[in-house]
Amino acid sequence: MKLTSRFRRLLQRPGSIDLGPYEKLTSAVGDAEESLQELTDDELTEVVTEMRTTGGLDEGDQIEFLALAREAGKRAIGERAFDGQIVGALALLQGRIVEMATGEGKTLAGAFAAAGYAIGGRRVQVMAVNDYLARRDAEWMGPVYKLLGVSVSYIGQASSPAERREAYQADVCYAPVSELGFDVLRDRLVDDVADRVTVKPDVALVDEADSVLIDEARVPLVLAGATRTEELDDDVVALVRTLRAGIDYEIDGDGRTVALTDKGTDKVEEHLGGINLYEDEHLDRLTQINVALHAEVLLRRDVDYLVRDGKVSLINNNRGRIAKLQRWPDGLQAAVEAKEAVPVSDSGEVLDSITVQALVSSYPTLCGMTGTAVVVGEQLQEFYKVEVAVVPPNKPNIRVDEPDRLYLTAAQKNKALVEHIAEVHETGRPILIGTHSVEESEQLSDLLEAAEVPHVVLNAKNDAEEAAIIAEAGVPGTVTVSTQMAGRGTDIRLGGRDESHDKDRAIELGGLYVIGTGLHASSRLDDQLRGRAGRQGDPGGSLFFASLEDELVTRYSVTSGLRPSPDSEGRLTDRKALAMLEHAQRVADGANAELHRTTWSYHRLTGQQRAILLDTREKVLTEDLAAEELAERAKERYDELVEEYGEETVKAAARKIALHHLDRKWTDHLAYLADLREGIHLRSLAGGIVHLKPIDEFNKSAIASFDTLIADSWKEAAETFKEAEITADGLNEEASGVPRPTATWTYLVNDNPFGTEADRILGRLRNAIKPESAAQPEEIPAETFEDLPEELRDLDDEDLPEELREPDDDEPKTKD
Repeated sequence: MKLTSRFRRLLQRPGSIDLGPYEKLTSAVGDAEESLQELTDDELTEVVTEMRTTGGLDEGDQIEFLALAREAGKRAIGERAFDGQIVGALALLQGRIVEMATGEGKTLAGAFAAAGYAIGGRRVQVMAVNDYLARRDAEWMGPVYKLLGVSVSYIGQASSPAERREAYQADVCYAPVSELGFDVLRDRLVDDVADRVTVKPDVALVDEADSVLIDEARVPLVLAGATRTEELDDDVVALVRTLRAGIDYEIDGDGRTVALTDKGTDKVEEHLGGINLYEDEHLDRLTQINVALHAEVLLRRDVDYLVRDGKVSLINNNRGRIAKLQRWPDGLQAAVEAKEAVPVSDSGEVLDSITVQALVSSYPTLCGMTGTAVVVGEQLQEFYKVEVAVVPPNKPNIRVDEPDRLYLTAAQKNKALVEHIAEVHETGRPILIGTHSVEESEQLSDLLEAAEVPHVVLNAKNDAEEAAIIAEAGVPGTVTVSTQMAGRGTDIRLGGRDESHDKDRAIELGGLYVIGTGLHASSRLDDQLRGRAGRQGDPGGSLFFASLEDELVTRYSVTSGLRPSPDSEGRLTDRKALAMLEHAQRVADGANAELHRTTWSYHRLTGQQRAILLDTREKVLTEDLAAEELAERAKERYDELVEEYGEETVKAAARKIALHHLDRKWTDHLAYLADLREGIHLRSLAGGIVHLKPIDEFNKSAIASFDTLIADSWKEAAETFKEAEITADGLNEEASGVPRPTATWTYLVNDNPFGTEADRILGRLRNAIKPESAAQPEEIPAETFEDLPEELRDLDDEDLPEELREPDDDEPKTKD
């Protein structure tokens, strides 16, 4: 193990940061601690205040500051930081991603580091995964910050512009990463500097760093503006419901897209009066059919969205929560609303977007913490240039992780799952059950109710009660069913929040027992769920159930060559079946890594173009560039208006006109890029691009489109200026044809609707391998696998399903 560790360190592989220097500094922090105990609270605050600087804390200052912070933590919230937390804080102060197990005190370590950056003259934004954690941590750590003389605030989805503006001025601001991104997008569209709420990015300290930097980085943040109400015709909704799967429409192998078949197209055209859907005059109707079909077939109630209070609310699948003030674009929201027979809201157009990676990369300093970083250490280094420091737990982990239980069918899995829960519940041991969706949590709840197992459910429908539910999850006799525990970031203590409800009995029973209803697409998410048990040396256990019908297996593995031999209860115990489960997860991990690369590659050029546009926009907003340009392009009109209404009035009008056209051109450019990217992928799927990478073709067209964007904006601004209605009161925006959006909203999008190269290759493999068929399988060219990302190619032969291995010489290559 030591040799391996040294070898990894020599190669500078992620996850191999040497903690030796930090441990030496931690000893020095301990030595300095005793001398601080005689200080009064006011004296402690004064000492820290005197340390404030603008050049960052050097090593000696860090030691003194962390000794003061440890004392502040002990006084303010009754928690003296362990040495591991001091090590973690030191690593954060040096720009590392820190891996600390659940329950090891990441929140306090993060607060120490955030305060340390603030004392060093930096402004810190702590990126949380949701509103609840941002508020909880800011309020929980508030007394510590106060004693250290550091101001702290938080932002949530419901925060007003004024509240956001004030919160950003604090030394340390806690906020969900999505809200930080949306605020940046909104600030990019202001026509008055006073309307901005954000501050210049400085230090990003990311909580649940792997979730934010890896999982959410695949989902761009989008700001849209209202344009019109876009209701679907009732006959379109009714028509789509009559279409039959496999006959009138087909779903791709990955469940990402749905399309009419020739027979389905004929049926729709006949129903609509014999029209040709593909003629230009009927393209709007074709679009309606497509979005209605997508809404009807691919989007599932209680999985992708909820219907609550007469409205359709999106579910953030990474967090298991309602995504407030967020919606789907391009008529899809209206289609889902029509499907569920609720009032249809305004449609809109994309005004701007940003990826989490682009947002985080705008901060000069990045650090973060999580319980599972090493698994994605290489991705963190690839995308963010940060390394991982693994902090050992304060007490050894004694949790017992049982082998996964695999079943032939989902029904057999669920039967065994409920029986096992009931059996464990009889002993009184607290149980936490992790599910993947609201739908699954409620189906399991029904099964538990039928089995007379009392339980509570935590999902997007009742996330307001999360704190109360989680507080009781470690109490003996409690059964908690939750969606996406991996994204909740909440500590579960044996005996309840204050550990006063039969903690000793919970320990005697073996501690919290975590049960997973299926493996996640990443083993890292499984580890996060397991990590809810066994905190700080407590006993605990975990067990995951799975079946060959689970989405992980059906989507990411090829099971046709598997010859399962289940026992009487449908359980599979043979090595090949279990290896296939692990293989599917590894493929999913690789596919998701490729999806991140794809998202970033397509957004990289867009980001560079946006930077050029924003540079011009900033000069228009803060300088007199608009007045100078329009005075030159429409001198007679400009001079006439200045003489009549004064120069300041005309400058303000020119500014608004120029900003409108810059923003309008950028919106149109984004719409063009969206259509371009969709077409590039379709051509790629159809083999239309030979010897050319889709990304190269995309970039070439995107550059040509942007080349004249700013120049064209000035031309159109000048034409508007010549005819604009400008009075002593300023520009009449509506009458001049330059209105601002009447409303804006935000949403998250799947940025790769046609799947990854890995998805498509797996689809070809599934289609090529036909079980029990006399036909020869399709020959899969060797170069096909060269397109796979390294994660998918780097598999040992024994880890592959049997049908993908090299056959023995005496074994037939196809089945008769």
